[in-house]
Amino acid sequence: MTQYGKAVLVLLAGLGASGVAAPQHASAQPLKRARPPHGYSRGAPPIVIPQQTAPPQEAFASFPEQEAAPAAAPSPCDLRLAAIAGLRPLGKLVAPGECGAADAVLLETVTLPDKSKVAIAPPATLRCEMAQAVTAWLREAVAPAAQKLGAPLRRLDNLGSYECRGRDRVRGATLSEHGRADALDVHDFRLGNGRIIVLADPNAPKDFRDAVRDSACARFSTVLGPGADSEHAEHVHIDLEERRNNYKLCEWDVREPVIEAQAKAPIPLDQVPLPRPRPIEGNATNTSKRR
Repeated sequence: MTQYGKAVLVLLAGLGASGVAAPQHASAQPLKRARPPHGYSRGAPPIVIPQQTAPPQEAFASFPEQEAAPAAAPSPCDLRLAAIAGLRPLGKLVAPGECGAADAVLLETVTLPDKSKVAIAPPATLRCEMAQAVTAWLREAVAPAAQKLGAPLRRLDNLGSYECRGRDRVRGATLSEHGRADALDVHDFRLGNGRIIVLADPNAPKDFRDAVRDSACARFSTVLGPGADSEHAEHVHIDLEERRNNYKLCEWDVREPVIEAQAKAPIPLDQVPLPRPRPIEGNATNTSKRR
């Protein structure tokens, strides 16, 4: 092949390569990214939930937080309490703010010295030290007082234990001891013969209520019942709040039933007092001028 022919072949090869490269270059151009649905794009601000529709922080602390980590070994308090009560260790309760407890249990039953059991209905979520105090109170004070009524103690009706909230359920108020799993609201006690003794009922046996009040005020830091305020008119609140100089608060009026006055017999007609006589009028002249 002559030198001229070689040059022609090189030129044709260059033209063919440029023709192939052109479409390859065109296909390498970046494609436009599709717009995400609903108008959302990367970097857009998150959606803000209005305050009036967002659930309050307190609602998330009504129950113990479920954690994937294995439960911690029972504490010394758990082991002591398990010998005289039916319980389920809950470990640490985590909640917003100051709510929660380091060592909590679900107190289900209390075993009396005679091995019979007192049910806590529903079971109460309490820090272990508070559960221990409630157990000792039932075993050593309430059960003996109930036995004097002729039947053994069989149940405590619980109106409230652990709940992350302010005092008297006022939003923004000082944290209630319920938020620390350190309080229990007692409505009534039930005996083995089916009798129900409501602590706020003035017709319930007063000796029993007196004994329960005296023992509760001696063992707990706070006792609030009927007479304390309107929030505790129907139950008795007990807790172990720590105060300066171990100050205790005991406000519970053990009221008696109101006895209606008996209707008196009617007074005989001859004994009905007559009205006082009218003053003597001066004279006829003055009388005639009166209208």
